[in-house]
Amino acid sequence: MKINKPTLIIDKSKSLENIRMMCQKAKKNGVVFRPHFKTHQMLEVGEWYRKFGIEAITVSSVEMASFFAKAGWEDITIAFPCNILEIVEINQLASKIKLNVLIESIETLDFILQNIKNKLGIFIKIDIGGRRTGIIPENISLAEQIIEKLKDSRLLNFKGFLAHAGQNYIATSRQEIIANHLSGNKILSDIKKRFSNTNDEIKISIGDTPACSISEDFEGIDEIRPGNFVFYDLMQFKLGSCNLSQIAVAVVCPIVAIHKTRNQIVIYGGAVHFSKEHLLENDRNLFGYVVKFQANGWTIIKNCYLVSVSQEHGIVECSREFLGQISVGDIIGLLPVHSCLTVNLMRENYLVIRNEK
Repeated sequence: MKINKPTLIIDKSKSLENIRMMCQKAKKNGVVFRPHFKTHQMLEVGEWYRKFGIEAITVSSVEMASFFAKAGWEDITIAFPCNILEIVEINQLASKIKLNVLIESIETLDFILQNIKNKLGIFIKIDIGGRRTGIIPENISLAEQIIEKLKDSRLLNFKGFLAHAGQNYIATSRQEIIANHLSGNKILSDIKKRFSNTNDEIKISIGDTPACSISEDFEGIDEIRPGNFVFYDLMQFKLGSCNLSQIAVAVVCPIVAIHKTRNQIVIYGGAVHFSKEHLLENDRNLFGYVVKFQANGWTIIKNCYLVSVSQEHGIVECSREFLGQISVGDIIGLLPVHSCLTVNLMRENYLVIRNEK
């Protein structure tokens, strides 16, 4: 197949190895592995998980839950605060599969109690430091009110407490990520002990790729929900979650212009393909690392970076040596900063590298 526009390339062997390693870690620590599918959002990639015995998954929207439910996934957690405006769709899903949703307010719970028609699992979202959403530990009495209201419902089943350590994505070291992880685990374990008399099967569910990749201590945790690890990216590399060889996605982009006087290449590939997520390296914003494709994958080209993106344009700065090797009409690959956003933009146009090609 000839590539003539920005195209996402997935290295299947790397992804399978990333999945295998995370499954192995979950098994070693005695926790349930409920992977987040928001990173790949692809039926084909989802099927790769089944080879490892995965049956329960996480998604980030009702629409995504419906998409994977139609493909036969029957145990799904929507790890996003319940959007009560989608109650019709939630009821439809809950009539067909085991569905869990997140709540963090009495208002949301009251609406669900009045409008739910099918059995629904309920997780209470706890903020363990990310400061994005969830009940803060200092206000845990709110969780007590929610649990009390749930007792009388024949349709709503309190499953436990769920959290995401978003602060790990701005951490500056592996040690900080591990410290955040242990701190969050203690908060959740203390909350579980406080409410253990209300439900013997309360579950603690956490989900972030940095901690799940780096930490070896999951004491008190029942379930992990990492998602980004299936592909990883440059952000995870900088955090220490992975090495460059584990990054399983790249974006192929055509070269449309070369400006040798300033050591720059213009590619067909911009913000609508990569997003505007960037890394700060040596006081410069970088949007991707350049790679060269080979028969069985790719290798990093030294000192070649995507340094600017507008809507469709990308500007790559590179060495004179590399400039002498390429021409207008060639294609180059770039490792993305944030694979979740890049894949979301590019998943309608992708190819998979398999062992045979």
